Amino acid sequence: MSRIGRRPIAIPSGVTVDIKASTVKIKGSKGELSLQLTEGISAIAKDGKVALTCAQLEDKQQKAYFGLMRAMVNNMINGVTHGYKKELEIVGVGFKAQMKGKDIQLNLGFSHPVDVVVPSGIKVSIPNPTRIILEGIDKQLIGQIAADIRAIYPPEPYKGKGIRYVGEYVRKKLGKAMAK
Repeated sequence: MSRIGRRPIAIPSGVTVDIKASTVKIKGSKGELSLQLTEGISAIAKDGKVALTCAQLEDKQQKAYFGLMRAMVNNMINGVTHGYKKELEIVGVGFKAQMKGKDIQLNLGFSHPVDVVVPSGIKVSIPNPTRIILEGIDKQLIGQIAADIRAIYPPEPYKGKGIRYVGEYVRKKLGKAMAK
């Protein structure tokens, strides 16, 4: 049995969990999220806790989904109570970000500015032109948008230019002149 999957999840005050068939809906102070559980996994909410059960524990794939579904329900509960936040920083001379309506416009040294469409449910703030802050209740969506933005110009190893997560360490290479 999955060690992660069998642990019950505590429901904090102010959060309501509604389970119908294989759909889990969670409402909190910051919003509402829903999740469709995979086949063979069911959820029960009682005594202020959510417990997941798996029908086929012999199947390796089913055990993996069991732990995944438990982690996703836990992330949903944390999202509707506290929310999630990702910060990106832009390194490079002349590289900057700015808001264009609800979307982000990036100037990264290309011949054209790059526009990033931000889906609904994500709050974007740009406190200075080299920092982007993404906030929302869906951890998966926040991480995906941050990864998509970073993939436009990932940090390169020679000068360190590009878009990186705040606190990310980029290992620099010496280059051709220092190789000898």
